[in-house]
Amino acid sequence: MQNQKTKLGLFARLDQMFTDREFFMRANGQVRFLTISGQLQKRVAIGVGTVVGIWLLITLAMTVNQLTVTSERMALAEKEAAVNSSQNRVAAYKDSIDGVAKDLIQRQDAIEQITQQFIGEETDAEAQTLTETEKKLSENTKKISAAFPEAAELARLEARQIAFAHRLTRAAMKRTARAEAAIREFGLNPATLTVSDNEAVGGPYIPFFTEGEKDLHPTLERLNNALLRMDQLERTLLTIPSAMPADINMMSSGYGYRRDPFTGGGAMHSGIDFKGPHGQPILSAAGGKITHAGWKSGYGKTVEITHGNGLMTRYAHLSKIHVTTGQKVKQGLQVGAMGSTGRSTGTHLHFEVRLNGTAVNPRPFLEANTDVLKVKAVARQRTNAPTKRTEKSGSSRG
Repeated sequence: MQNQKTKLGLFARLDQMFTDREFFMRANGQVRFLTISGQLQKRVAIGVGTVVGIWLLITLAMTVNQLTVTSERMALAEKEAAVNSSQNRVAAYKDSIDGVAKDLIQRQDAIEQITQQFIGEETDAEAQTLTETEKKLSENTKKISAAFPEAAELARLEARQIAFAHRLTRAAMKRTARAEAAIREFGLNPATLTVSDNEAVGGPYIPFFTEGEKDLHPTLERLNNALLRMDQLERTLLTIPSAMPADINMMSSGYGYRRDPFTGGGAMHSGIDFKGPHGQPILSAAGGKITHAGWKSGYGKTVEITHGNGLMTRYAHLSKIHVTTGQKVKQGLQVGAMGSTGRSTGTHLHFEVRLNGTAVNPRPFLEANTDVLKVKAVARQRTNAPTKRTEKSGSSRG
């Protein structure tokens, strides 16, 4: 009822607004009446309202369309800016990769030049093996380059480094084999020898790998193991006494059974006697640590050098001692002077080699062939342990 009353009231007001209206006009003494009905007024009002409404709708649609176009243009501009920014970042990243690759290539060139002498010349079989390895690496490099062209240079460098690691591994294994053969020439078993200095290791734990990494690349792991084994055996080789303990050639008594010079009875001679002038310099047969420097019963003034791997050399009947206990010496260093102290019948050097406390014949150590001495010289050069005297066949030997 209330709604109906409200509607009736609205219609009543509209009827009042659009009532019949009469207009009169006077012209030439005549009066004319013009009547505009309320119905016509309503139609005109509705027509004008419709036109105005349509105009407003068109204007609103145009405004909305303009806003939409502007928004799309802004979004497109933002996308273009983002694309340009991404392209700039990619270009900068590519430049950065190229710069890193150039630096790494220069370093790799330097490393290969430094280690070229160590690698040496490869045999035909080794060169063929390397070619097969490089073929596989080349295929992987092509795949990486196709997937990520910016990293092509780094992929090629990686392949080059892996091939280089293979060459280094083979070179280390060859040197290891030569060192093993040289050790056997001295009558020793390389499998049972270890350098004692390598057993004394320690220090704080500092992880080598970054987060997410656990192990070395297999190629680098093999290289690391090969280099460790080579280093161990070459250092072991350097501990073996092979240099003459004095610049003399006359041997007055050999190793083994002999008649005792004082009693005339049979006795075991645990070393080699070298005859020479009083005061003749006595030299260390290999590097090591002085573990005795003083008087020793039956030997007189004596120097003992521990070389590691259970090897020890003894220099007895000295007239003077030039070293002290605990001192580290290199091969060829003068440790004393020849004399005739202790149980001796004349000026000479009594030279012993002991393995794990047992005397062994020194002759295989002092008569090593030239090839063995060359292997030892190469090992010494790598470990930067030069001697003060040159090795000569028959006198001063390495």
